[in-house]
Amino acid sequence: MVHLWVRAEERENERRVGLVPEGAEALMERGFRVTVEESPDRIIPIEPYREVGAEIVPRGSWREAPEEALIYGLKELPEDGAPLRHRHIMFGHAYKGQSAGQALLRRFKAGGGALLDLEYLTDASGRRVAAFGYWAGFVGAAVTLKAWAAGLRGAMCPPVREWEDQGDLVDDVRADLDGHARPRALIVGALGRVGTGAGDMCEQVGIAPIRWDMAETASGGPFPEILAQELFFNCVLAGPHTPVFVPRESVAGPRSLAVIGDISCDPTSDFNPIPIYDSVTSWDDPVHRVADDPVLDVMAIDNLPSLLPKESSEDFAAQMLPHLLRLDEIGAGVWGRAAKTFKEHTE
Repeated sequence: MVHLWVRAEERENERRVGLVPEGAEALMERGFRVTVEESPDRIIPIEPYREVGAEIVPRGSWREAPEEALIYGLKELPEDGAPLRHRHIMFGHAYKGQSAGQALLRRFKAGGGALLDLEYLTDASGRRVAAFGYWAGFVGAAVTLKAWAAGLRGAMCPPVREWEDQGDLVDDVRADLDGHARPRALIVGALGRVGTGAGDMCEQVGIAPIRWDMAETASGGPFPEILAQELFFNCVLAGPHTPVFVPRESVAGPRSLAVIGDISCDPTSDFNPIPIYDSVTSWDDPVHRVADDPVLDVMAIDNLPSLLPKESSEDFAAQMLPHLLRLDEIGAGVWGRAAKTFKEHTE
């Protein structure tokens, strides 16, 4: 019997979940055992899970779960150095040279567990089967626009908090932009999920962004067109062949660029295409100011979909459910490919 254990997220400002009660019910109807940890933060309360028959356990008890249980979460585990003996389904951020990711892999090796990284669940063509990308793009563009509007007032972007729904978010950004000519904007990675979300947010508030994808960046740069816009949205997953979009020397040079929305947000990677900053931003401090004259701010929040937790959770859970239902074939398909990726990075 497959035992799926939905852990409570332990990261601050993380209310999303990868399995909704209807999904838990569908899994149990297929004979799976489903355990859900209590959480004071999760956007979906515990009672609906209890009502469909899931086993309810205290927050953080995954550490004592049966060894065969598959631990399902979204964001990072607490960095306590403890060996990891279970198989974990989560976003590990461990395969692109990140220092915290390397420490995570060492914990798996020490405990005999395994990482089935949600970022590396792919179909036979290599396309990811489930992602929060659309909502990351949508919310990331919104926060970037708020940062730009704040700059017009001579201020930095104020703290951001969850929006109740998509409509409230759009209304908030429109209010910030009210009375101002719309900025010029350029999206790199415009054809992907993240770029689509960013483009949709722009269009909601009357901005027609320039949309670039692989063809426009194939030259490897430099890209003066980016510096000529007021806003730049990076929606490209960093990798060894990703060009630098905003080089360090461009910060001091002539530019119109005022705010960068680094929605892909991988500042600690060796492949960071925006090497003018080196740490993520937060809900309390949404931007780094990397230059003052003229101003250049970088928005690099790494849990953007959490700002719309209900919609993003429901969307992601719907994408994941068909694959969770195949966990009884864990050595094949998307799960087999994820296991192979983990093995390649730990041998």
